[in-house]
Amino acid sequence: AQGEAQLPELARLFVEDPHACLFGTLSLWQGLDVPGDTCQLVIVDRIPFPRPDDPLMSARQRAADQSGGNGFMQVAATHAALLLAQGTGRLIRTRTDRGVVAILDPRLVTARYGGFLRASLPPMWSTTDRDVVLKALKRLAA
Repeated sequence: AQGEAQLPELARLFVEDPHACLFGTLSLWQGLDVPGDTCQLVIVDRIPFPRPDDPLMSARQRAADQSGGNGFMQVAATHAALLLAQGTGRLIRTRTDRGVVAILDPRLVTARYGGFLRASLPPMWSTTDRDVVLKALKRLAA
């Protein structure tokens, strides 16, 4: 439990305990560096689009639309792509790091903008086969 602990203390505890799990929000997507075997699984529950009620992002989208562009792609999808790249980057910190990035949002595969978002990710092998992922995780744990 986080309690009153700050991120540096939580990261230290995470590194020290090989059985620990660290759950967090977007706040963990920047400034967290745990190379090596400590982090072998990063789970992203949803594509990190900006909030629809964010006035700055809404204004940027409207401006892009009004200038003949696609506000969603130019602003919301681009913002989400940047955050996805940052989030998945928590896993591979050195050349020898290995692990699984599980992006649970089906829109990454099913939506028209999914290819754009996937292109923003670091080079990695991808699958939607649950059994393949479970076998990969077992190999990492061995």
